[in-house]
Amino acid sequence: MNSLIVVASKSHGNTLRIAEAMAETLEATVVAPDDVSDSEIDAADLVGWGSGVYWMSFAPELAARIERLAVRDRGRAFVFSTSGLPETPLRRYSRTLSRSLTDRGFEVLDPVFSCRGLDTMGPLALVGGVNKGTPTTNDVAAAQAYARRIAQS
Repeated sequence: MNSLIVVASKSHGNTLRIAEAMAETLEATVVAPDDVSDSEIDAADLVGWGSGVYWMSFAPELAARIERLAVRDRGRAFVFSTSGLPETPLRRYSRTLSRSLTDRGFEVLDPVFSCRGLDTMGPLALVGGVNKGTPTTNDVAAAQAYARRIAQS
């Protein structure tokens, strides 16, 4: 299986660490949204799409990369993130990104993988952030277990 992971990881490298753990399990290539071509995406049987969560949204460059894809039949995709706080019922950003992928022709696998990450956005920077020391080794192991499950599905 040809796998690719597209990740936007800016602040602390939390999401990149999770992406690399998944990539090791899937034998996937990890690329930034602006560094991957449509042909590389089209050649993959499985594409992971992830970023940190910023103000209850995925990174704008990740969403923009998906929006630039032509609508056509594609392979399977999965969504993952790291965030300071859990996703709320008021703003389902994972559902929004999954819908965008479905609209572009991907079969999006459920569930989404998410774990905590160091968050120093906005006023949290004043107190040194929340979730220091995350993602943990347990989070990395959970990401690898998730990758194994989706590879077998």
